Amino acid sequence: MTTDRDLLRIEDLRIGFKLLDDQHEVVSGVSFRIRPGKIVALVGESGSGKSVISQAIMGILPKAGAITAGRIIFSDPKTPGETVDIAGLPWDGKRMRSLRGGRISIIFQEPTTSLSQLHTIGNQVQEALCLHRKVGGSEARGLTEEMLGMVGFPDPVRAYSLYPFELSGGLNQRAMIAMALICRPALLIADEPTTALDVTIQVHILKLLKDLQKKLDMAVLLITHDLGVVANMADEIVVIYHGEIMESGTKEHIFRQPRHAYLKALLKAIPHFDMKPGERLVSLRDIDHKIDPLRGEQRPESKTAPEHILSVRDLRKTFASRKGSFFGRDTGSRIVAVDGVSFDIKRGECLGLVGESGCGKTTISKLIMRAVTADSGSVVFRDHDGEMELLDLPAKLLKPLRQKIQMVFQDPYGSMNPRMTVYDILREPLIIHRLGDSSSQAELVSALMRVVGLDLRYLNRYPHSFSGGQRQRIGIARALALNPQLLICDEPVSALDVSVQAQILNLLKDLQQELGLTYLFISHDLSVINYMADRIAVMYRGRIVEVAPRETLFKSHVHPYTRKLLEAVLHTDLDRPLNFASLQRPSSDDTEDWGPQFRSDSGQPLRHLEIDPGHLVLANPNADIGELRTH
Repeated sequence: MTTDRDLLRIEDLRIGFKLLDDQHEVVSGVSFRIRPGKIVALVGESGSGKSVISQAIMGILPKAGAITAGRIIFSDPKTPGETVDIAGLPWDGKRMRSLRGGRISIIFQEPTTSLSQLHTIGNQVQEALCLHRKVGGSEARGLTEEMLGMVGFPDPVRAYSLYPFELSGGLNQRAMIAMALICRPALLIADEPTTALDVTIQVHILKLLKDLQKKLDMAVLLITHDLGVVANMADEIVVIYHGEIMESGTKEHIFRQPRHAYLKALLKAIPHFDMKPGERLVSLRDIDHKIDPLRGEQRPESKTAPEHILSVRDLRKTFASRKGSFFGRDTGSRIVAVDGVSFDIKRGECLGLVGESGCGKTTISKLIMRAVTADSGSVVFRDHDGEMELLDLPAKLLKPLRQKIQMVFQDPYGSMNPRMTVYDILREPLIIHRLGDSSSQAELVSALMRVVGLDLRYLNRYPHSFSGGQRQRIGIARALALNPQLLICDEPVSALDVSVQAQILNLLKDLQQELGLTYLFISHDLSVINYMADRIAVMYRGRIVEVAPRETLFKSHVHPYTRKLLEAVLHTDLDRPLNFASLQRPSSDDTEDWGPQFRSDSGQPLRHLEIDPGHLVLANPNADIGELRTH
């Protein structure tokens, strides 16, 4: 390892956290290097020590944390021949402050919590510049607007005066990148920079980082658990587990010749588009679940049961826009969240609902559950007792409906009372619906824990003491407590590591098969949808633009928006890299690039045309079916 060519070199780094009177080591002898102008990916699960290492490099470890051994050698290209050991610097000293933000910058995972909502984007980016360079007010503003333009703001002058809450998640992330790069650092640390973003926004942020890295000739330490991102971005990869490096090497070595068992397991846990029928994800830690305790609760399937358990027709919902009204009054502007949505869900199947944030997926789930009132439309639920129109149900009949349709939420921790034990959380639905006495409720709670593979000793613990995957399993157990027939899963694995994601997806597939459940599975991750769904509905701005069986949608999709989503998928296969050069700049209106057969330019409303049996596409009613098939 030649020191003169290393921008950053970490040698035998050890980091410990003091908890009460004990010292817990969370990083154990980590060593790796970052060369100038290269992208190094630090890959691992939550809790592996990735972010702690980045905090140590930036000198922002929490008070309880400390570097107990090792060195972090930084060789600034601006001062050739000079090196500094960051591990030995006082973190509040002048030298560390000049490095932090000036020569080494960081992009955090969640921009909304990292940006001040009380200051404009321009002020926050300019503040970072003024801290490290002596510039006048007009020059500072000019440089700030130049950087905002460089990171992709369409109108940098206007963007300077906007507040974070006025911007989308993607634009907030661009503002964070502008703040990190305004001083032209030699090293950029990107800590999960695209985890919370949609697939299409994600690829544009990654393209931006790649372009800026080359333009500014800087190195990047990319921290992530997404191996698809790594395969398309990194030059070198470091795989970390429980604070120790398992394997490191070039991209070619890691993906084509993995050697460590942990790395091989990670690669097998990722859902991909080449999976064979019936093939399962290989989880690092299988869930030993027991379905038998709930089998007696399941109703026997009737041969005369209706084929469709749920039918949605022409569902509409608008929200009042309060923007521009100082006192929050309705200004008359309306936002169409759900615009004439229709679909059916067959009994026992999984319908995947996919689309970007803001397209109306979650609103549909709330309308079905009657958590939000629809403007118009029809939602018919059919079970063994007959059929019911959910939108017309009086309030007193909503409680029985909750027994038949349940939800698994995206954020399990946010959907649980932190002051209730797991026992109380699982028992609460039974108490609300007056099912059984205390003894039978206790038995069912124990059975639910076994169903999702959790130890009965956890019943007296509180939600904060569990990992994300364990919390999601508790959420699934709570949803099963009332013996539902339809389960609505709203982004149930989007916040989980790939290994934990495989656990939950396998568990959901097992529960569906063994308990006869029906799923409406909502996600923006097409690889997850491909693994879970039998049929897929693609949403864009409140409308379903294409519905088809899973294999048909991926192999013979027709709508240009479906194609756009598929083109943005980041594969872990090095032979299928994403073509960053072909990506167009994000537009406020994707329909500009669509063919005339998919637009209503003539004023004639679009209709769902049947291309093939079960394959519907939103198109101009005068469009030629044959042309659409070959589009």
